[in-house]
Amino acid sequence: MIRWAGWLITLYGAAHTLGALTVLGAAGHAGVWFSGGLWGGDLVTMSPAMSAYWLSVNSFGVPLIVVGLTVLWLDRRGITPPRFIAWTLGMWTVVDIVGSGPLPAQWLIILLANILLLIGVRRGTLRPYVDTKRNP
Repeated sequence: MIRWAGWLITLYGAAHTLGALTVLGAAGHAGVWFSGGLWGGDLVTMSPAMSAYWLSVNSFGVPLIVVGLTVLWLDRRGITPPRFIAWTLGMWTVVDIVGSGPLPAQWLIILLANILLLIGVRRGTLRPYVDTKRNP
């Protein structure tokens, strides 16, 4: 279950970031981003370039990739991820679902991943860590 959760979290983060950059066209604003065009920008009245930046590069997509890869890294080493990862991701998911209105289909994926992670952490069925470089 932990492996499935890690892959779902990683793929969700990657799909969100890459989808925003390509399908939604956020990458078209990269010239503004890298020329300092966002410096001093107002978050209340966002420009299209600022909105595209927050939707793609500065979204939670990249941190979700890191969390998912960390869960997979731990799983490969036989280490059960700490509960705080599952609980923090779960609380953030619930707050985001409540704040974003009706449940979008993509949130079902991250919610499912979180449930799998919580169950996997609760079971703690992974084998103890063995350092294969020192103890083959």
